[in-house]
Amino acid sequence: MDHAARLAGIDIDRTVPALLVKVGRYPIHHGGLGVMRTLGRLGVPVYALSDRRYTPAVWSRYLAGILPWSATGQEDLAELALALAEAGRRLGRRAVAIAGDDEAAVLLAEQAIVLREHFLLPTVPPGLPRRLSSKRGLFESCQEQGIPTPRVVFPSSVDDLVARARELTYPVVVKKVDTWSRLLMPDVPTTTIVTDERRLVARFGDAQVVGGLLLQEYIPQEHAEDWFAHLYADSGSQCLLNIGGRKLRSWPPAAGWTAFAMAESNPTLQALVERLCKETGYQGIADVDVRHDRRDGQFKLVDFNPRVGAQFRIAENEAGIDVVRALHLDLTGRPVPQAAPRRRLFLVENLDYRARLAYRRRGLRVPAVPRDRTPTVRGWWAADDPRPFVLMAVRTAVGLVAALPVALRGRRHRAARG
Repeated sequence: MDHAARLAGIDIDRTVPALLVKVGRYPIHHGGLGVMRTLGRLGVPVYALSDRRYTPAVWSRYLAGILPWSATGQEDLAELALALAEAGRRLGRRAVAIAGDDEAAVLLAEQAIVLREHFLLPTVPPGLPRRLSSKRGLFESCQEQGIPTPRVVFPSSVDDLVARARELTYPVVVKKVDTWSRLLMPDVPTTTIVTDERRLVARFGDAQVVGGLLLQEYIPQEHAEDWFAHLYADSGSQCLLNIGGRKLRSWPPAAGWTAFAMAESNPTLQALVERLCKETGYQGIADVDVRHDRRDGQFKLVDFNPRVGAQFRIAENEAGIDVVRALHLDLTGRPVPQAAPRRRLFLVENLDYRARLAYRRRGLRVPAVPRDRTPTVRGWWAADDPRPFVLMAVRTAVGLVAALPVALRGRRHRAARG
């Protein structure tokens, strides 16, 4: 079945619009663009919340309109819910709300009583997205369900941070614990691999910061594989769509966004995430990150994001259904067609060129990819929607030019010291 036939066979309600909801600010973000394209190509009006006209995604031909929105993450949830409800009123009818970041997922779940008048939402337990998106909450949930994770510790002071890192042995992975902390502590990196004690104390040795961090066991790259699953769970926590994939390159390497990936069936991984959804009662879209530790053969759950993942377009079945289409179909009372996963690759242009250079420089190997005609989905380029790619390329080039003097100064400084 070709692409056009797949789309023609999807019985979607085009009278029900969709609204992409984000609390954080991501000026160059391909995940939101994917939402606009996947529903827009089916004729569903897609709206977005934004206060920036020159964000590449808002130039998509598949965006029906922009609703004014200015959030910092510092606001009270009830205040944000009232602003979101006002955006819903402007649409004129109930829309399917799609969480574009973890904070939006928490907002939609915890303020559902206020928001259901204007939006169609999964009936997820109100506190569950916050718990599963929190590194502590996810770790505790996995412990309760017997689901493997890397070793994790939660330091309580700078001295404890140093002692716990020694217990784990270097390198260690440092992460923020809670969903909202990346907005409340923007100067603290979200995920960092630290190679020694001096760097650990220099970057994270602030007593006010330590309480919001965790230390995670580092699984060496030569013994690890990075996997993910994109899923949609219905009102009975049954996964109507659950497709796995393998991250082949990321930026930054081994600890960042997916730059190049391959959809790949993995029954062990998919059974693990289905079990977590069933046991916790999770409903809705999720993007789950898992690290395969070849030393003991276990798939260790690393992150559970209760929202649409940036690379979700890689995960589509042969009926043309991805998690966003599954959400819209299910919440509007339409059946979600079941079919085998499609073989496809995913490449993010503005991330992968940097990832390629870094992987080569570090001597990191990338698993072999199919040499046949496996289709590649791109994060930005689409022949039927080229403008976001053009604006992304311009903004990326301007950013590189602006950063060049800083990079040259750093290079001269390192040369002088060496």
